[in-house]
Amino acid sequence: MLQDKLTIVRSYIDHLAGQRNFSHHTVRSYLADLTQFVRFLRAVTSSEAGDDLPSVDDLPEIDDLSAEALEKLLLGASPTEIRGYLAMMSSHEYKKCTIARRLATLRNFYRHLVRKGWLNSSPISIIRTPRQDKRLPKCLSQSQIDNLLSAPDTTTMQGARDHAILETIYSAGLRISELTSLDIEDLDEFNQVVRIEGKGKKERLAPLGSMAMEAIGRYLEIRARELGPCDSGPLFINRFNRRLSDRTIRRHLDKYMLEAGIPLHISPHTLRHSFATHMLNAGADLRSVQELLGHASLSTTQIYTHLTTTRLKQVYDKAHPLAK
Repeated sequence: MLQDKLTIVRSYIDHLAGQRNFSHHTVRSYLADLTQFVRFLRAVTSSEAGDDLPSVDDLPEIDDLSAEALEKLLLGASPTEIRGYLAMMSSHEYKKCTIARRLATLRNFYRHLVRKGWLNSSPISIIRTPRQDKRLPKCLSQSQIDNLLSAPDTTTMQGARDHAILETIYSAGLRISELTSLDIEDLDEFNQVVRIEGKGKKERLAPLGSMAMEAIGRYLEIRARELGPCDSGPLFINRFNRRLSDRTIRRHLDKYMLEAGIPLHISPHTLRHSFATHMLNAGADLRSVQELLGHASLSTTQIYTHLTTTRLKQVYDKAHPLAK
Protein backbone atom coordinates (compact mmCIF):
# COMPACT_ATOMS: atom_id res chain seq x y z
CA MET A 1 0.00 0.00 0.00
CA LEU A 2 1.07 3.57 -0.66
CA GLN A 3 1.41 4.57 2.98
CA ASP A 4 3.69 1.59 3.61
CA LYS A 5 6.08 2.57 0.81
CA LEU A 6 6.01 6.36 0.75
CA THR A 7 6.88 8.76 3.54
CA ILE A 8 4.94 11.56 1.82
CA VAL A 9 1.74 9.52 1.80
CA ARG A 10 2.24 8.23 5.35
CA SER A 11 2.76 11.80 6.51
CA TYR A 12 -0.49 12.85 4.82
CA ILE A 13 -2.48 9.96 6.32
CA ASP A 14 -1.08 10.72 9.79
CA HIS A 15 -2.10 14.35 9.28
CA LEU A 16 -5.67 13.36 8.40
CA ALA A 17 -6.06 10.92 11.27
CA GLY A 18 -4.05 12.70 13.95
CA GLN A 19 -4.50 16.42 13.36
CA ARG A 20 -7.78 16.62 11.46
CA ASN A 21 -9.37 13.73 13.37
CA PHE A 22 -10.80 12.09 10.25
CA SER A 23 -12.48 8.75 10.78
CA HIS A 24 -10.86 5.49 9.69
CA HIS A 25 -13.46 5.20 6.91
CA THR A 26 -12.70 8.69 5.58
CA VAL A 27 -8.93 8.13 5.69
CA ARG A 28 -9.38 4.86 3.81
CA SER A 29 -11.42 6.66 1.13
CA TYR A 30 -8.72 9.33 0.72
CA LEU A 31 -6.08 6.62 0.38
CA ALA A 32 -8.17 4.82 -2.26
CA ASP A 33 -8.46 8.10 -4.20
CA LEU A 34 -4.69 8.58 -4.11
CA THR A 35 -4.09 5.00 -5.22
CA GLN A 36 -6.34 5.35 -8.25
CA PHE A 37 -4.62 8.60 -9.19
CA VAL A 38 -1.18 6.94 -9.04
CA ARG A 39 -2.48 4.10 -11.22
CA PHE A 40 -3.67 6.71 -13.73
CA LEU A 41 -0.28 8.45 -13.67
CA ARG A 42 1.46 5.17 -14.39
CA ALA A 43 -0.87 4.54 -17.31
CA VAL A 44 -0.32 7.92 -18.98
CA THR A 45 3.45 8.05 -18.39
CA SER A 46 4.23 4.53 -19.59
CA SER A 47 6.02 4.04 -22.91
CA GLU A 48 2.97 2.24 -24.32
CA ALA A 49 0.60 5.10 -23.57
CA GLY A 50 -0.92 6.80 -26.59
CA ASP A 51 -2.95 9.95 -26.91
CA ASP A 52 -6.20 8.30 -25.80
CA LEU A 53 -7.24 8.43 -22.17
CA PRO A 54 -6.88 5.14 -20.32
CA SER A 55 -9.96 3.27 -19.19
CA VAL A 56 -10.76 3.13 -15.49
CA ASP A 57 -11.14 -0.64 -15.75
CA ASP A 58 -7.73 -1.06 -17.40
CA LEU A 59 -5.57 1.05 -15.08
CA PRO A 60 -2.34 -0.82 -14.26
CA GLU A 61 -1.53 -2.01 -10.76
CA ILE A 62 1.31 -0.32 -8.87
CA ASP A 63 2.33 -2.99 -6.36
CA ASP A 64 5.46 -3.83 -8.37
CA LEU A 65 6.74 -0.22 -8.42
CA SER A 66 9.53 0.85 -6.09
CA ALA A 67 9.12 3.65 -3.59
CA GLU A 68 11.32 5.86 -5.78
CA ALA A 69 9.13 5.26 -8.84
CA LEU A 70 5.92 5.94 -6.91
CA GLU A 71 7.30 9.12 -5.40
CA LYS A 72 8.46 10.30 -8.82
CA LEU A 73 4.94 9.84 -10.22
CA LEU A 74 3.29 11.79 -7.41
CA LEU A 75 5.82 14.61 -7.14
CA GLY A 76 6.08 14.95 -10.92
CA ALA A 77 2.35 15.14 -11.65
CA SER A 78 1.45 18.09 -13.89
CA PRO A 79 -1.76 20.12 -14.24
CA THR A 80 -2.25 18.52 -17.66
CA GLU A 81 -2.16 15.03 -16.15
CA ILE A 82 -4.60 16.05 -13.41
CA ARG A 83 -7.00 17.43 -16.04
CA GLY A 84 -6.63 14.14 -17.89
CA TYR A 85 -7.54 12.29 -14.71
CA LEU A 86 -10.69 14.38 -14.35
CA ALA A 87 -11.52 13.82 -18.02
CA MET A 88 -11.15 10.05 -17.59
CA MET A 89 -13.64 10.05 -14.73
CA SER A 90 -16.04 12.25 -16.68
CA SER A 91 -15.87 9.94 -19.70
CA HIS A 92 -16.86 7.04 -17.46
CA GLU A 93 -19.86 9.02 -16.19
CA TYR A 94 -18.65 9.42 -12.62
CA LYS A 95 -21.01 11.56 -10.59
CA LYS A 96 -19.92 15.18 -10.29
CA CYS A 97 -19.86 14.90 -6.50
CA THR A 98 -17.48 11.91 -6.78
CA ILE A 99 -15.16 13.80 -9.12
CA ALA A 100 -15.23 16.82 -6.81
CA ARG A 101 -14.39 14.66 -3.79
CA ARG A 102 -11.43 13.00 -5.52
CA LEU A 103 -10.17 16.36 -6.69
CA ALA A 104 -10.45 17.60 -3.10
CA THR A 105 -8.32 14.64 -1.99
CA LEU A 106 -5.58 15.62 -4.43
CA ARG A 107 -5.87 19.29 -3.54
CA ASN A 108 -5.44 18.58 0.16
CA PHE A 109 -2.62 16.10 -0.52
CA TYR A 110 -0.54 18.49 -2.61
CA ARG A 111 -1.24 21.35 -0.20
CA HIS A 112 0.20 19.14 2.53
CA LEU A 113 3.31 18.41 0.43
CA VAL A 114 3.89 22.13 -0.13
CA ARG A 115 3.41 22.86 3.57
CA LYS A 116 5.95 20.16 4.46
CA GLY A 117 8.46 21.37 1.87
CA TRP A 118 8.33 18.39 -0.51
CA LEU A 119 7.05 20.64 -3.32
CA ASN A 120 7.45 24.34 -4.05
CA SER A 121 3.97 24.66 -5.55
CA SER A 122 0.89 22.54 -6.04
CA PRO A 123 0.10 21.30 -9.58
CA ILE A 124 -3.57 21.46 -8.74
CA SER A 125 -3.70 25.10 -7.62
CA ILE A 126 -4.75 26.36 -11.07
CA ILE A 127 -7.47 23.74 -11.55
CA ARG A 128 -11.00 24.68 -10.56
CA THR A 129 -13.45 22.25 -9.00
CA PRO A 130 -16.17 21.30 -11.51
CA ARG A 131 -19.53 22.92 -10.89
CA GLN A 132 -21.84 20.46 -9.20
CA ASP A 133 -25.53 19.98 -9.74
CA LYS A 134 -27.60 21.19 -6.83
CA ARG A 135 -29.60 18.27 -5.52
CA LEU A 136 -32.13 18.73 -2.77
CA PRO A 137 -32.03 16.02 -0.11
CA LYS A 138 -35.01 13.68 0.09
CA CYS A 139 -37.40 14.37 2.91
CA LEU A 140 -40.32 12.42 4.34
CA SER A 141 -43.65 14.00 5.20
CA GLN A 142 -44.86 13.97 8.78
CA SER A 143 -47.41 11.26 8.01
CA GLN A 144 -44.71 9.10 6.41
CA ILE A 145 -42.54 9.58 9.49
CA ASP A 146 -45.44 8.52 11.73
CA ASN A 147 -46.08 5.39 9.63
CA LEU A 148 -42.39 4.48 9.65
CA LEU A 149 -42.00 4.94 13.41
CA SER A 150 -45.01 2.73 14.09
CA ALA A 151 -43.83 -0.11 11.81
CA PRO A 152 -41.58 -2.08 14.25
CA ASP A 153 -43.16 -4.61 16.62
CA THR A 154 -42.19 -3.18 19.99
CA THR A 155 -43.17 -6.33 21.90
CA THR A 156 -39.92 -8.02 20.82
CA MET A 157 -36.39 -6.93 21.70
CA GLN A 158 -35.43 -6.44 18.04
CA GLY A 159 -38.58 -4.48 17.29
CA ALA A 160 -38.17 -2.34 20.41
CA ARG A 161 -34.54 -1.73 19.46
CA ASP A 162 -35.41 -0.76 15.89
CA HIS A 163 -38.19 1.53 17.09
CA ALA A 164 -35.74 3.22 19.46
CA ILE A 165 -33.22 3.59 16.64
CA LEU A 166 -35.73 5.27 14.32
CA GLU A 167 -37.00 7.54 17.10
CA THR A 168 -33.45 8.53 18.09
CA ILE A 169 -32.29 9.34 14.55
CA TYR A 170 -35.35 11.46 13.86
CA SER A 171 -35.48 13.06 17.32
CA ALA A 172 -31.83 14.18 17.33
CA GLY A 173 -31.03 14.33 13.60
CA LEU A 174 -28.11 11.91 13.96
CA ARG A 175 -25.79 10.57 11.30
CA ILE A 176 -25.87 6.78 11.20
CA SER A 177 -22.20 6.65 12.28
CA GLU A 178 -23.09 8.77 15.31
CA LEU A 179 -25.96 6.45 16.17
CA THR A 180 -23.97 3.21 15.94
CA SER A 181 -21.20 4.63 18.15
CA LEU A 182 -23.59 5.51 21.00
CA ASP A 183 -22.92 3.91 24.37
CA ILE A 184 -25.37 3.53 27.23
CA GLU A 185 -23.35 5.97 29.34
CA ASP A 186 -23.81 8.66 26.65
CA LEU A 187 -27.47 8.95 27.69
CA ASP A 188 -28.50 11.58 30.21
CA GLU A 189 -32.04 10.52 31.07
CA PHE A 190 -32.58 13.29 33.62
CA ASN A 191 -31.83 16.11 31.14
CA GLN A 192 -33.09 14.10 28.13
CA VAL A 193 -29.92 14.63 26.10
CA VAL A 194 -27.36 12.34 24.52
CA ARG A 195 -23.65 12.96 24.05
CA ILE A 196 -22.66 12.67 20.40
CA GLU A 197 -19.21 12.26 18.89
CA GLY A 198 -19.55 13.76 15.41
CA LYS A 199 -17.21 14.28 12.51
CA GLY A 200 -13.65 15.11 13.46
CA LYS A 201 -14.37 13.66 16.93
CA LYS A 202 -16.21 16.86 17.85
CA GLU A 203 -18.58 16.32 20.73
CA ARG A 204 -22.00 17.89 21.14
CA LEU A 205 -25.08 17.35 23.27
CA ALA A 206 -28.26 16.53 21.35
CA PRO A 207 -31.69 16.80 22.98
CA LEU A 208 -33.99 13.79 22.79
CA GLY A 209 -37.76 14.11 22.75
CA SER A 210 -40.00 12.25 25.17
CA MET A 211 -41.01 9.74 22.48
CA ALA A 212 -37.37 8.83 21.83
CA MET A 213 -36.60 8.56 25.54
CA GLU A 214 -39.62 6.29 26.07
CA ALA A 215 -38.59 4.12 23.12
CA ILE A 216 -35.02 3.78 24.42
CA GLY A 217 -36.29 3.00 27.92
CA ARG A 218 -38.65 0.30 26.60
CA TYR A 219 -35.83 -1.26 24.56
CA LEU A 220 -33.40 -1.29 27.50
CA GLU A 221 -36.06 -2.80 29.75
CA ILE A 222 -36.71 -5.70 27.35
CA ARG A 223 -32.98 -6.08 26.73
CA ALA A 224 -32.26 -6.31 30.45
CA ARG A 225 -35.01 -8.88 30.88
CA GLU A 226 -33.66 -11.10 28.08
CA LEU A 227 -29.89 -10.51 28.30
CA GLY A 228 -29.40 -9.23 31.81
CA PRO A 229 -28.87 -5.67 33.10
CA CYS A 230 -26.08 -3.58 31.59
CA ASP A 231 -25.01 -0.06 32.55
CA SER A 232 -22.27 0.45 29.99
CA GLY A 233 -21.16 -0.53 26.51
CA PRO A 234 -22.90 -0.20 23.14
CA LEU A 235 -26.45 1.13 23.29
CA PHE A 236 -27.76 -0.70 20.23
CA ILE A 237 -26.59 -4.30 19.86
CA ASN A 238 -27.30 -7.28 17.62
CA ARG A 239 -28.33 -10.79 18.68
CA PHE A 240 -24.67 -11.64 19.33
CA ASN A 241 -24.47 -8.85 21.93
CA ARG A 242 -22.18 -6.81 19.66
CA ARG A 243 -22.45 -3.21 18.52
CA LEU A 244 -24.96 -2.86 15.69
CA SER A 245 -23.54 -2.06 12.23
CA ASP A 246 -24.84 0.59 9.87
CA ARG A 247 -25.43 -2.13 7.25
CA THR A 248 -27.87 -3.90 9.55
CA ILE A 249 -29.70 -0.66 10.25
CA ARG A 250 -30.06 0.05 6.54
CA ARG A 251 -31.38 -3.46 5.89
CA HIS A 252 -33.99 -3.18 8.64
CA LEU A 253 -35.00 0.28 7.45
CA ASP A 254 -35.78 -1.13 4.01
CA LYS A 255 -38.08 -3.68 5.64
CA TYR A 256 -39.96 -1.05 7.63
CA MET A 257 -40.23 1.12 4.54
CA LEU A 258 -42.18 -1.63 2.81
CA GLU A 259 -44.36 -2.19 5.87
CA ALA A 260 -45.08 1.55 6.14
CA GLY A 261 -46.01 1.77 2.46
CA ILE A 262 -43.42 4.43 1.66
CA PRO A 263 -42.64 4.17 -2.08
CA LEU A 264 -39.44 6.16 -2.45
CA HIS A 265 -36.02 4.73 -1.60
CA ILE A 266 -34.57 6.33 1.50
CA SER A 267 -31.58 5.81 3.76
CA PRO A 268 -31.12 6.49 7.49
CA HIS A 269 -29.73 9.87 6.42
CA THR A 270 -33.18 10.74 5.04
CA LEU A 271 -34.45 10.80 8.62
CA ARG A 272 -31.73 13.35 9.40
CA HIS A 273 -32.82 15.43 6.41
CA SER A 274 -36.45 15.16 7.54
CA PHE A 275 -35.51 16.25 11.07
CA ALA A 276 -33.82 19.42 9.78
CA THR A 277 -36.58 20.27 7.31
CA HIS A 278 -39.37 19.76 9.82
CA MET A 279 -37.52 21.87 12.39
CA LEU A 280 -37.21 24.77 9.94
CA ASN A 281 -40.82 24.39 8.82
CA ALA A 282 -41.88 24.67 12.45
CA GLY A 283 -39.99 27.95 12.88
CA ALA A 284 -36.57 26.94 14.17
CA ASP A 285 -33.77 29.32 13.18
CA LEU A 286 -31.00 28.14 10.88
CA ARG A 287 -28.22 28.62 13.43
CA SER A 288 -29.95 26.39 15.98
CA VAL A 289 -30.48 23.66 13.37
CA GLN A 290 -26.79 23.94 12.47
CA GLU A 291 -25.84 23.29 16.10
CA LEU A 292 -28.26 20.38 16.40
CA LEU A 293 -26.92 18.73 13.25
CA GLY A 294 -23.29 19.30 14.22
CA HIS A 295 -22.44 21.14 10.99
CA ALA A 296 -19.13 22.99 11.09
CA SER A 297 -20.32 25.56 8.55
CA LEU A 298 -23.68 27.29 8.25
CA SER A 299 -23.47 26.95 4.46
CA THR A 300 -23.90 23.18 4.85
CA THR A 301 -27.15 23.70 6.73
CA GLN A 302 -28.49 26.20 4.19
CA ILE A 303 -29.41 23.41 1.77
CA TYR A 304 -32.50 22.86 3.91
CA THR A 305 -33.71 26.39 3.31
CA HIS A 306 -34.23 25.39 -0.34
CA LEU A 307 -36.61 22.67 0.82
CA THR A 308 -38.61 25.01 3.02
CA THR A 309 -38.66 27.67 0.27
CA THR A 310 -39.96 25.08 -2.19
CA ARG A 311 -42.77 24.20 0.20
CA LEU A 312 -43.67 27.86 0.67
CA LYS A 313 -43.80 28.38 -3.09
CA GLN A 314 -46.12 25.41 -3.46
CA VAL A 315 -48.43 26.82 -0.80
CA TYR A 316 -48.27 30.24 -2.44
CA ASP A 317 -49.04 28.91 -5.91
CA LYS A 318 -51.98 26.95 -4.57
CA ALA A 319 -53.47 29.65 -2.34
CA HIS A 320 -52.74 33.09 -3.84
CA PRO A 321 -55.41 34.28 -6.33
CA LEU A 322 -52.80 35.99 -8.57
CA ALA A 323 -50.21 33.21 -8.44
CA LYS A 324 -51.25 31.67 -11.76
